[in-house]
Amino acid sequence: MLLDPDATNLPRATGVPGLTIVPADPDLAGAEIELVSEERREFRLREALRRPASAAQTPNIILIDCPPSLGLLTLNGLVAADAVLVPLQCEFFALEGLTQLTRTIDLVRRGLNPSLRLLGIVLTMFDRRNNLSDLVAADARGFFGDRVFETVIPRNIRVSEAPSHGKPVILYDYRSPGAQAYIRLAQEVLSRERIVGNID
Repeated sequence: MLLDPDATNLPRATGVPGLTIVPADPDLAGAEIELVSEERREFRLREALRRPASAAQTPNIILIDCPPSLGLLTLNGLVAADAVLVPLQCEFFALEGLTQLTRTIDLVRRGLNPSLRLLGIVLTMFDRRNNLSDLVAADARGFFGDRVFETVIPRNIRVSEAPSHGKPVILYDYRSPGAQAYIRLAQEVLSRERIVGNID
């Protein structure tokens, strides 16, 4: 289980050099219920990730993929993180959820993790043929300003197909618009992190 104190022993190699993953498993589905009665339940993931490790095993960046609900699993992710990158699907109701998430980030910062910050918002599943995508993008940029990444992830069939082949889209079809957009996003994320001094 991801929240196991020995989670640092579980990384698996991938086809991408320098990238290892700790995948979820079916046990994670019950973690939300199991955590309710645990002491310091909001800190389980942070404690698991901060266990001593050799310099060779210490990653430069850890990405925590959280479920879209604001339950104990997501709360653990927010308490363990330094920054939050929010994917925003270019659909009408997604903006309402984003407002709630920013309130939650503020609450976590005040009560559980003072160093937590909003790294940025990335617009995803953007369809240039759809006026709604343009409206959502304009609203997000109007309200959140430069906290919205310049890079936009387009709606792209290759991105949808890649998981069924067990590959990230950059290995499945490197030249596809979706893969190229994710590469640009990674560069933009690294640039922002260097500005705030978190990456050497």
